[in-house]
Amino acid sequence: MYMKSRCYNRYIAVAALVLALAGCSTEEQPAGYQPDTLPQVSEEYMEGELLVRFDREVADVLEKAGLTRSTGERIGVVNVDQVLDIVGAYEIERVFPCDPKTEHKAREAGLDLWYVVRFSEEHQIETVAAEFSKLGEVSKVLANHRLKRASWKKAQPLTPDMLARLTATRSASDATFDDEHLPLQWNLVNDGTLGPTKFVQGADVQVEKAWGKSTGHPSIVVAVLDEGIDITHPDLQTSLWVNEDEIKGSHEDNDGNGYSGDYHGFNFVENIGNILTDDIYDTGHGTHVAGVIAATNNNGIGVSSIAGGNGTQPGVKVMSCQIFSGAYAGTLLDEVRAIKYAADNGAVILQCSWGYTSGAANPMDWGAPMYATDKEWEEYNVLEKMALDYFTHSAGSPDGVIDGGIAVFAGGNESAPLAGYPGAYPDFLSVAGTAGDFTPAVYSNYGGGTSISAPGGDQDYYYEYGEGYDMGLIGCILSTVPYHVSETGYGYMEGTSMACPHVSGVLALGLSYAAQNRRHFKAEEFKELVYSTCTPLEDKWNYDAPKLYYKFVADLQHNHLQSFSLNDYKGKMGAGQVNAYELLCAIDGAGADMTFPNVYLAVGGRNTLVPSMYFENGDSLEYTVTVENPAVATCSKDASGRLVFEGLAEGQTPAVVKSSDGKAQSFVITVRNKADNSGWL
Repeated sequence: MYMKSRCYNRYIAVAALVLALAGCSTEEQPAGYQPDTLPQVSEEYMEGELLVRFDREVADVLEKAGLTRSTGERIGVVNVDQVLDIVGAYEIERVFPCDPKTEHKAREAGLDLWYVVRFSEEHQIETVAAEFSKLGEVSKVLANHRLKRASWKKAQPLTPDMLARLTATRSASDATFDDEHLPLQWNLVNDGTLGPTKFVQGADVQVEKAWGKSTGHPSIVVAVLDEGIDITHPDLQTSLWVNEDEIKGSHEDNDGNGYSGDYHGFNFVENIGNILTDDIYDTGHGTHVAGVIAATNNNGIGVSSIAGGNGTQPGVKVMSCQIFSGAYAGTLLDEVRAIKYAADNGAVILQCSWGYTSGAANPMDWGAPMYATDKEWEEYNVLEKMALDYFTHSAGSPDGVIDGGIAVFAGGNESAPLAGYPGAYPDFLSVAGTAGDFTPAVYSNYGGGTSISAPGGDQDYYYEYGEGYDMGLIGCILSTVPYHVSETGYGYMEGTSMACPHVSGVLALGLSYAAQNRRHFKAEEFKELVYSTCTPLEDKWNYDAPKLYYKFVADLQHNHLQSFSLNDYKGKMGAGQVNAYELLCAIDGAGADMTFPNVYLAVGGRNTLVPSMYFENGDSLEYTVTVENPAVATCSKDASGRLVFEGLAEGQTPAVVKSSDGKAQSFVITVRNKADNSGWL
């Protein structure tokens, strides 16, 4: 699996990825049964560690015994304990920590059945896995593998000298925002004049007109699964998601969600709340991605973004789910935890600039191709798929802007006629990359599994501009990076890694506009709206001339001239290039009205709601709640203005929420005796 930019990737061969061992009951197997020879696993798998899915009875025993994280204790299930006796001392814990607010969802999805079993490395992982696979109480055993980067190349800095040369060629901008680098961001506002050729007016994401309708809304959260986001960057300060139930700098799990100190997200690699980006090996990738989505707009410095507010009103929020940290890569365990964490903590868009090598990639350049069909990916990635299914089905709210979540993946950079997985799977969005003239980027995957396109940069194509334009970087994507990567705090990257956050950003902007207009969508419905409003690409291309470029130009310069025919890409770049303005126009009149929801609580439980989501001009209003029977439940407001409901006694009571402009909505509060903190049985 690898980060889908040409400066950042990870790779693991299919056979090295998992021990996909389906357990069978002892009654179904003949005496003396032995499983088939186990697949060869890579040096990247984690010694002394397995991911095991138990059946419901065993999981319930573990829960009741309090063994969700224990060392050396026996479970109390004879067959399982016999296997644990083989490995002696061990540690066992749930793959997904229990979050009382969302535990009912985890149980419905079967995620609570997965456990990590750790044991001494003196025991061969294949042997222990084989023993577990024989048990009727076990339905799946996976090897936990290490994520791997194939390149440590950092973002190319926007140096002061380069900035001076570029701005000297530009006339004063009359763009919407005053961010100093916006004239260099052709991906956002392309007037066709940035370079002498190869930039076409309008070959962008059409966000400038969209800003007249919305510049983002803070209720929309995008989870960035990547390197960490630089939480100190001045152009990202107002865009960081904040866990308001956590304490900044704390090393405790103050909100009880299973993660300590997760104030702006969580560092899953090192299992800490501190988001880290200052290691010498950090490339700037996560910060760059976040800047495309939500760098602060109209603040007079740095870059603009798709949904970063307007300088007065804040934009969308980015949640840092760190799965790479310096020289350390996370594991499959860290990845799936990050996905579930995003869903449970309010993210509705999963920004994933990573994926596996395309099954159609040239093995001479990229090693062994990986998944070529949906079935292959499903078979070898059971837990990964379950986590992603959880996000797409459980993120959002039936009462909020969107019911379900949308996972957006980079399509891959192998120039292959098949997108990489997981993005190629029909449930997710897979993004291809384009240049500043609507043509496919020379590295981009295309064809099967490709959902949509967006600007990704194209250094090999723009290199002809020469040293005056710093080796074609002008044709790449400019965004925020940590200051140890670039002294200016800004730099260039390219790849479908960069195309991916353009789609995530436009989705976030569209949902922001829906929130402002109190419109509700189902996730699949909103995805179709995005596809239907794309800019067609094929009528922008000149099919009579091949696209010329210098392959690997940063290393080989003008020594490897290549070309491809645009006919090869016809009908293979997804629905077209994502179009922010057309999407926002289509939202007008679409979807359903949002109304204040009924509230469900446990006795002694608490639930919070943001009332502004359900009233026109809601962000500027004050709210009061009247509960008809305060013996059943009460409502108060916290410091941030959220309504806090508390269940006191089993029963139901009508209630009314009234805004300061005189509008009111009625709802019902239901309190249950036997329920979790969200009122679900």
